[in-house]
Amino acid sequence: MTDQLDLDLTLPYITADLPGIDGKIRQQPSHFAVEEIPVYQPQGIGNHLYVNITKENLTTREVQLRLADLFELKPEEVGKAGLKDKYAVTTQTFSVLFNERASPKEITLIIEDNIPIKVNWAKYHNNKIRAGHLIGNRFTILITDPEGSFQQAQAIADRINETGLPNFYGVQRTGKEGENIYQGWLILKKKKRLGNRWLRKYLLSSYQSYLCNRYLVKRIEKGLFNKILLGDIAKKHETGGLFWVEDPELDQQRFDSKEISFTAPMFGYKMSKPKDKSLALEEEILAEMGLDVQEFRAQRVKGTRRIGRMLPEITVSDLSDGIQLEFTLPKGGFATTLLREFMKN
Repeated sequence: MTDQLDLDLTLPYITADLPGIDGKIRQQPSHFAVEEIPVYQPQGIGNHLYVNITKENLTTREVQLRLADLFELKPEEVGKAGLKDKYAVTTQTFSVLFNERASPKEITLIIEDNIPIKVNWAKYHNNKIRAGHLIGNRFTILITDPEGSFQQAQAIADRINETGLPNFYGVQRTGKEGENIYQGWLILKKKKRLGNRWLRKYLLSSYQSYLCNRYLVKRIEKGLFNKILLGDIAKKHETGGLFWVEDPELDQQRFDSKEISFTAPMFGYKMSKPKDKSLALEEEILAEMGLDVQEFRAQRVKGTRRIGRMLPEITVSDLSDGIQLEFTLPKGGFATTLLREFMKN
């Protein structure tokens, strides 16, 4: 077991041989637009009013609390699928519990009169929206003051559209200098105790995210990012189904046609383990970090699998005020992971 943590936050570019375009983002909120892609649509019956809103300069939590206060509800009676940026134009859906049926049109007017957001539609459904109830997010991002050309940006987009993109966690999760990671490691190693359950869980997940990133780095460095390994736990992009790879040659064809991708580990004591060559690769990460699965059990960190490759299908536009990127990422995917490939700054 190691007594110190030597952080390595470097992440390779999948487009390392292509020059970046530099530039800036978020010069104003309208330059960074995000829209949720839901798993399902409300059916018009039930006690939960789904309210689809567009906001800017407000966090998701702030909207949740203001909706709860407006209708005299507990915050947990207002559901949300994901957290969205504050300094952006973001479109997402909340569910608001109403025990007595109220008119969606009336509720829309009340919300817009009291909270500085735009309500796009409101419709009832029979269950609350919970975290993760979305397929992914659609982004429209303007890079202003680029040093590089539209042609350079298009070349990067073409490469990513062809190969996919490593599903790295962004600095929002790990912290710029890795402080969240270090604190999570201290908790995992029982070097630090924390009474705040939410913060404890968040910091532990930051360390899990770091380990996941290091796995993806290792896979890239070994030339295995575009390969399917014997024993990989692969995921079907269309259905989300998981399976162990038993015929790498056959499943490589499915990988190349973008039907499936390998999954990466979010280590924990209940995480599904790969087999054969794929298991050996994950065990390398644990050995290098001086970790034992029982340490995750002691902290009740269950673990899960995360898709290792994103397929964003990027469209690039040459606008008068910059270069615009439009793309879709699966839930949990970080736009910063994609932007760094373009900007390299």
